[in-house]
Amino acid sequence: MYTEDDKYTEDDKRTNGNGETESGQADAGGTEAGSGQQGPDSGSARTPYYEAWQQPVYRSDAAAGRAIYSPGINGGAATPPVKTSKKKRVSGFLRAVCLVLVCALAGGGSAYGVIRYSIDTGKLGAVNQVVLGAAGSTAQPTASGDQTNQSTATPVAAMSSSAIYDMAVKQVVGVNSQGMTTNIFGQSTPSAVSGSGFIVSADGYIVTNYHVIQYAADRNFSLTVMLHDGSSYEAKIIGYEKDNDVAVIKIDATGLTPVKLGTNEGMRVGDTVYAVGNPLGELDYSMTSGIVSALDRVIRVDESTSINMFQIDAAVNTGNSGGPVYNANGEVIGIVSAKYASTGVEGLGFAIPIDDAVDIITQLITTGYVSGKPSMGITVRTVTSVAAENYNLHVGAYVDSVQYGSAADKAGIKVGDIIISMAGEEVTSSDTLKMIKRRFKAGDTVEIVVFRAGEEITLSITFDEEGVTRTSAVTATAPEPSVQPQTTA
Repeated sequence: MYTEDDKYTEDDKRTNGNGETESGQADAGGTEAGSGQQGPDSGSARTPYYEAWQQPVYRSDAAAGRAIYSPGINGGAATPPVKTSKKKRVSGFLRAVCLVLVCALAGGGSAYGVIRYSIDTGKLGAVNQVVLGAAGSTAQPTASGDQTNQSTATPVAAMSSSAIYDMAVKQVVGVNSQGMTTNIFGQSTPSAVSGSGFIVSADGYIVTNYHVIQYAADRNFSLTVMLHDGSSYEAKIIGYEKDNDVAVIKIDATGLTPVKLGTNEGMRVGDTVYAVGNPLGELDYSMTSGIVSALDRVIRVDESTSINMFQIDAAVNTGNSGGPVYNANGEVIGIVSAKYASTGVEGLGFAIPIDDAVDIITQLITTGYVSGKPSMGITVRTVTSVAAENYNLHVGAYVDSVQYGSAADKAGIKVGDIIISMAGEEVTSSDTLKMIKRRFKAGDTVEIVVFRAGEEITLSITFDEEGVTRTSAVTATAPEPSVQPQTTA
């Protein structure tokens, strides 16, 4: 009898007895699921068996070994009925009965095939159907051993560390900025800044840190990019974003090998990571390995800028800045940006999450600047827990000044307010206020809670776009015990 396992389509793959997939073969053993029936040529590698009424029809464009079967009926002219004598009436009657039974079985088989086809193609409203062997999915066995249609994603195979390095040396570059500076004696002396970067397009766009190219941007230093094959190119600055320490530069080259950008979604502490760069500006193309040590570290890179990063214990040093952090699949998930430098401290490296940088990179390549950055129009400083306790205040971001006509002014925020919540998230410092604000764009509206005169007041603020100049500001002095560096929000 024709079984469903005897049908072949271009997308079908069957599983053998070892749970592996085989293209163009029926199930080992040749049994129909749940029936125990076998065709006459059953075996570990059999050819499909068809009853006399099942004539296979093949498409001429089918690939070798992947012939397409479609059920059909014998072609040809109709055969006229044969007259029978009375002596053969009994025999004819038996033939008729057999013919009816065969037709019934054929109809049942055809109906089964149509229903199964409808289920597999989703025409009966089935959910989570999957074609066995389709890319990115597998079928899971039930308790009874039958296969279900539950789809599970096939994980990306991890690469060996040596394979990642072989790939990385084609994607990572050295970035060198050179120029003249004036020392404390007024003398001009040569100065250089060395860092790393990684290629994001075959035609020469490269991502690095802003602080790596800062002198080239501010002091007109020359900017040179070195590749692993020893070639070097003069680079030009496409754009940069100071608040996130991201910059894009470009060299005049083609046929380069870009990285594959991953994602930080699902990244966990303990995941394996690799850092590739040029530590100390001398040890070209060094690779170090480690794990993700912590997530969501707010790192202050200067007096007014703090950046959300993840922590790694892979060794990074001066010169690694701007280089990529790879995951075990060879995807870039971060940009090395900082190392905690202190006597006796080791294994503290930090990287900018690639999810935080990818939109910035895209905008810098497209327009040369980042648009839509949100602005509140205030300066704030942190109210510490000590100040809050001693002065009966609230931990948060104390408002030192409000720009006239700004988003904060329109929202009703006043000098002396302490911002304690934004968009439902607690604000415990000026840094956390800035971190939360960066998740939004100009024009977005969120709720903000301020502590004023012993009461909590809920306001609504619609962010301006950063760069709009306000005419004046109202300023006040923060309580002395809470004095912290002022930052603009």
